Amino acid sequence: MREDNKSSGKPIEEVLKSLDSQPSDPEVDSYYHDRIYSILKEKHKREIIKSSLIKYYEAEELKPYQAELIKMQEHLERTGKKMIILFDGRDASGKGGTIRRVTRYMNEKHYRVVALGKPNQVQQTELHMKRYIEQFPRAGEIVLFDRSWYNRAMVEPVMSFCTDDQYRRFLRKVTLYENNFILDAGQTILLKLYFSVSKDEQARRFERRRNDPLRQWKLSEVDLQAQDLWDEFSKKKMIMLQKTHTRECPWWIIKSDDKHLARRETMKLILNSVKYRGRKRSVDFNMRPEIVVPGDVELKRMKTQKKKYGKPLA
Repeated sequence: MREDNKSSGKPIEEVLKSLDSQPSDPEVDSYYHDRIYSILKEKHKREIIKSSLIKYYEAEELKPYQAELIKMQEHLERTGKKMIILFDGRDASGKGGTIRRVTRYMNEKHYRVVALGKPNQVQQTELHMKRYIEQFPRAGEIVLFDRSWYNRAMVEPVMSFCTDDQYRRFLRKVTLYENNFILDAGQTILLKLYFSVSKDEQARRFERRRNDPLRQWKLSEVDLQAQDLWDEFSKKKMIMLQKTHTRECPWWIIKSDDKHLARRETMKLILNSVKYRGRKRSVDFNMRPEIVVPGDVELKRMKTQKKKYGKPLA
């Protein structure tokens, strides 16, 4: 349990006691009190209250950063700068949930979330980057890619959705595209984020999807094979970092077993990538190094794992 929740016991006990007491205003409170209390079976009462309080706390903790993201967005609008944020990583690593928290209070006119599906027959004959380039931001806009052109470095070669030649050619050329075209002479900010979840946590999240009718739609063919192909994805991740982590366009690894910390620290990383006016001094912008890991540091760890265990584990 993260340190943020260690002191949650006392508030929970206070809430439970208030539910056990009589409503203070019978005309207003009684109806809601009785309905709520009737669904709180004794064995579930504490669990439900604890879950609700933690969700409330986590949402409140993100709000100062979400307010800063609005300031950052307004700065980009004023200066005409563009921002591209790539959310890549393993399946069930928390990319979508983080995107939703990042954009929750942003001006919808000045950001877009792009999640491209499988390329059609025409797109398969075109330059791999073309359909992503078509989604690039205009001046003052932020585009968040829920999976990006780096599918060609991870999912596609593992699942045999591309040829070996297409895979190798992509790794040779992608950093040239990023340096010479995407960065746009300093007008575009590019952030490459890789969400890294542990194998055990990924399995737990998949199981939840299987058993929850509200989440079953999230299970894809790739998801169903992700655990069996874990080592293959690890190998491709290591090669990707070796070939595409550069000083101009570095990778940032987001350790996402704890979804809330991953979301909060991702917001800090985004905010720290832009110099904007009005930054609130009371907000903590220091990133936790165990959650946000530079790509070269992660690569070094993976090389150590390969030397010790014969394969990278992350």
